[in-house]
Amino acid sequence: MTTIESFTPVWACIVSLLAVIPIVFLGKSPNLREGSTFVAGFIKLALVVSMLPTILSGTTIEYTLWEIVPNLKIAFRVDGLGMLFGLVASSLWILTSLYSIGYMRGLKEHSQTRFYAFFAVSLSATIGVAFSANLFTLYLFYEMLSLATYPLVTHHQDKEARTGGRTYLTYLLSTSIGFVLPALIYVFIKTGSSLDFSSNGFLEGHIGSSEAVILLLLLTFGFAKCGLMPFHSWLPGAMVAPTPVSALLHAVAVVKVGVFCILRVDTGVFGIEYLITENLGAIISWIAAFTIVVSSLIALTQDNLKRRLAFSTVGQLSYIILGVSLLTPQGLTGSMMHISMHAFGKITLFFCAGAIFQATGKKYISEMVGLGNRMPITMIAFFIGSISVIGLPLGGGFWSKFYLLWGTVSGGHFAMLIVLLISSFLNAAYFFPIAFKAFFCKPEESLFEKKFQEAHPCSVIALSVTAIASIALFIYPEPFFSLAEMAASVYLNSN
Repeated sequence: MTTIESFTPVWACIVSLLAVIPIVFLGKSPNLREGSTFVAGFIKLALVVSMLPTILSGTTIEYTLWEIVPNLKIAFRVDGLGMLFGLVASSLWILTSLYSIGYMRGLKEHSQTRFYAFFAVSLSATIGVAFSANLFTLYLFYEMLSLATYPLVTHHQDKEARTGGRTYLTYLLSTSIGFVLPALIYVFIKTGSSLDFSSNGFLEGHIGSSEAVILLLLLTFGFAKCGLMPFHSWLPGAMVAPTPVSALLHAVAVVKVGVFCILRVDTGVFGIEYLITENLGAIISWIAAFTIVVSSLIALTQDNLKRRLAFSTVGQLSYIILGVSLLTPQGLTGSMMHISMHAFGKITLFFCAGAIFQATGKKYISEMVGLGNRMPITMIAFFIGSISVIGLPLGGGFWSKFYLLWGTVSGGHFAMLIVLLISSFLNAAYFFPIAFKAFFCKPEESLFEKKFQEAHPCSVIALSVTAIASIALFIYPEPFFSLAEMAASVYLNSN
């Protein structure tokens, strides 16, 4: 694979960071402030898209920003996997910003300038993770994201927000500092070389089997943004944040950064061949399987819509981890595709949850019977998002779920096949009744009159676009499919 040097990945990372300056200084002029957010968003997306043809041609883009000490550097690298995540984050940031205007203005939220400023910093950290060239750079941007999203989680600044924020920061920082940092230092000492990600990993020959198991567990649980049980409680607790933040957490940035880090560790630090040799995939697959089933069962019991979506996210994230742990071409491809397919489906669901609260003040599912009478656009979008997340045809999630199921069969992992099928059934059980009761309840059961009353137009436009995108990704799953397939091929054929 050829490599070229370019500063473009760095620009793509810092453009939203630079946007903080006009966002803050134009805070008293909301239109100009939000305008700055959109300008930065479109520039970021243009920079990411400009690198797409190069990556699809099989060329990797690299740039070393600073070598702190020999073999320890802050460096950027764009490959198929990084480009896939970068496209998801940069495109959905624009739609989330549009949605935020409707939500924040519609509810007359306080401290909107602070909100948009930290929102921009969070996306800068997310792109930094996507384009990190080594484990050290990845760790720095991972921590940056934890700190940047804390003010967003605690935005309401009441007791509930402060409690949720403390849980959020405690879980994420204690695991990253307590697990990832020691593992990173140990790996650096043992290898005696750089921490650069490699298509065949760089640990083989430097550590023994027992060390490999310990390091894999430390790095897997240490990146707690992936939501694996038992380090998942921060995620439903963070639902105290405004819905645009929840959408950011669950679809665009935080949780996807967690699973992306796991993918990078498994493929770029350990290497697929080494994981197969040491039979390490089985350890992670059973942890992911447990999380998938238990979180789905918990989701069934939640009446609060955002909490049901939160526990759904916990399970869906473990689909991605399960996929890579299968160590098969189809499983790895499905795992990477699910980053994008789940993102569009789940952000639609969170946008709908926020729109419902914005228009009606309702946040409990039991209070939404007959809601389709009043908010038909929102509830149709909710149904489409549900289809995609469940993995049914007409939703983009069908393709990633198909490849995950194919990966279990091709690798002979029939227990994992059963887990995925049970989970899909549970997904349908906790999503479909919401949409069904919104449209098809008995007239006397409906809690809403037939009076059209959608949320703010910006919010409705955003959720409509993401719902349409979910269908479009079923019809035409490019470029995410090509990027996932290309990345999987590189990692599986590197030895």
